[in-house]
Amino acid sequence: MSRCFDSLLMGCGMVALSITRTDLTSTELRAEAARSKNARASRRMLAIAMALDGHSREDAAAACAMDRQTLRDWVIRYNQSGLAGLYDLAQPGPRPFLTTEQEAEVATWVENGPDLAKDGVVRWRRIDLRDRIKGRFGVVFHERSIGKLLRRLNFRRISVRPRHPETDEEEQETFKKTSLLSYGRRSRTRWRTGQSSSGFRMRHGSASKAL
Repeated sequence: MSRCFDSLLMGCGMVALSITRTDLTSTELRAEAARSKNARASRRMLAIAMALDGHSREDAAAACAMDRQTLRDWVIRYNQSGLAGLYDLAQPGPRPFLTTEQEAEVATWVENGPDLAKDGVVRWRRIDLRDRIKGRFGVVFHERSIGKLLRRLNFRRISVRPRHPETDEEEQETFKKTSLLSYGRRSRTRWRTGQSSSGFRMRHGSASKAL
């Protein structure tokens, strides 16, 4: 049958091309086409099955909604890879705008928060990150794409607490300790005052005057 297909190719002025795979018969190819959920791959299987049965290349191609050259290309794929070669190759996804290293740098910006002196803001907005990415990496993002980037980096919301560049951490700690000591003294004073007013610690002289 492959010889018949060769002669038909030669009659069309094309270079002869044999269907060299013998692992599946035309009947088995039709059965595979019926089982496949991929309509395009099924048509290619049926076209090759028709060629194996002795139909002309033109008829086989026309019956399966393709031209003769396309059928020839799929025969090459089938000879090389079998049924797997009759399926479309998976298309690669869109190339990310930033490299892994660049995305890690953006994550650091979000974690640390903006520098007021350098960035001119105290809290990141998507538009601010868009502008900084453009200035740093020369990559232009749409504002909505910044939101997708943040979600991919596990930042659901930009909620990093802003820190004023003049904030002194040692002064903050001192303020906290002083505030706690002052609060403790006020609490003890209120407790003593409350006991006296309730009469639990009145002197004996005060009791006689009350009589």
